[in-house]
Amino acid sequence: MGILNVTPDSFFDGGKFLDTEVAVEHALRMFEDGAQIVDVGGESTRPCAKPVDVEEELRRVIPVIERLAQRTEMPISVDTRKARVAKSAIEAGAIMVNDISGFTYDERMIEVLIAYKPLAIAMHMRGTPEDMQSRVRYENLIDDIRRELMERVDRALQAGFPKENILIDPGIGFAKTYKQCLEILKNLEAFCSLGFPVVVGPSRKSFVGVVLNKERPEDRLFGTAAAVAISVLNGARVIRVHDVPEMVDVVRMAHSIKYAGSERDQR
Repeated sequence: MGILNVTPDSFFDGGKFLDTEVAVEHALRMFEDGAQIVDVGGESTRPCAKPVDVEEELRRVIPVIERLAQRTEMPISVDTRKARVAKSAIEAGAIMVNDISGFTYDERMIEVLIAYKPLAIAMHMRGTPEDMQSRVRYENLIDDIRRELMERVDRALQAGFPKENILIDPGIGFAKTYKQCLEILKNLEAFCSLGFPVVVGPSRKSFVGVVLNKERPEDRLFGTAAAVAISVLNGARVIRVHDVPEMVDVVRMAHSIKYAGSERDQR
């Protein structure tokens, strides 16, 4: 999954893709480089990020999704926690909704999901981007995240959303310390065992910077590659990244090692 941030303040690429045509061309390049889906987001969710109102988020993402859908048949995702943005994005051509709040921020989100039945990623997070890093105390990290994540998934299932349309994301960097991020990646199979495809988003995040003493996100490519490889080996099905051509190679290599000698060995 290639990341397309049409925001001025994202931690790595904020401001680079504010122009619609520039954003669309970048998305098309990611598809050419091997991305199987592009995730378009109009609100930064980095720690301490301020919320964006609905009208501004719509202004940022909908023209990009509309134009991109006209130029490719490849899958498009919208990264939003707002029901109105999700609805408009689906109508513009998106087939997936990536909700960092696990369908809890906007009470109308599940209604939109049930009405349109897109694929939907439920991510684990506590609080909001503004305060999530003050909510990092867990009794048992893996068990607590599994339980809280499944509470959100079960809410969608009980409302009638199809199980086969749901993916889950343990939320690397969202209400997590750097050590907790490492523990999640080490124990990723605990999330895979829940019965949903697992999404992981380690790309250039601060936990990589802390481990490697790399303050600038620009210097975290190789650390990201290691996290991506481990994620694939431990069962992740979708890897959300900024650097598509490099990480496609990492994913393919890790996948080939994981499934060497089996029917899923795809060179």
